[in-house]
Amino acid sequence: MSSYTTPTGTELTNALYALGVKFILGGTKDKASLHKDPIHMIIALAESNESRLRLSLIPLFLEHPEFSSHAKDAADEVSSEARLTLQCYYSAAVWLQQKHQAKLESLIGRKVQLPDYFSSELGLQRTDDPETNLYLLAKRHQELSGSQVNWLGTYKHAAHVLIKGLEL
Repeated sequence: MSSYTTPTGTELTNALYALGVKFILGGTKDKASLHKDPIHMIIALAESNESRLRLSLIPLFLEHPEFSSHAKDAADEVSSEARLTLQCYYSAAVWLQQKHQAKLESLIGRKVQLPDYFSSELGLQRTDDPETNLYLLAKRHQELSGSQVNWLGTYKHAAHVLIKGLEL
């Protein structure tokens, strides 16, 4: 576990807002400095007790692919439950990026290319089809978490909200 002060939900929302990630309503630039510390921001989102904040990892990586370089270090700093969340949401971002690459690039105005860091550790066999990879990830996420959440729908919801927000 990390040894830093855990940011509040408001601080995390403000940090996302400061980065232009409008996935969660609200947020101001007041006192938003967490976004300048990518590892701690990723850790705080993965460890958050709010599902909406954990899910914001997907749009964070899609809008700010530069944060991907900190994903592995952050995964080494969190609890096993938060690690699974981070690995699965990051992997979902990888395949959502592939699936929506042209649209994301036109909306964000730059190339988005996320390296696959976690599929081997999660025990996933990659295919050339991002939709199949998302399906396999969701199934594996259910197995590893023991939760019957519709993970595929959750991943797609994050991408849908992000894309609609960027279009506006």
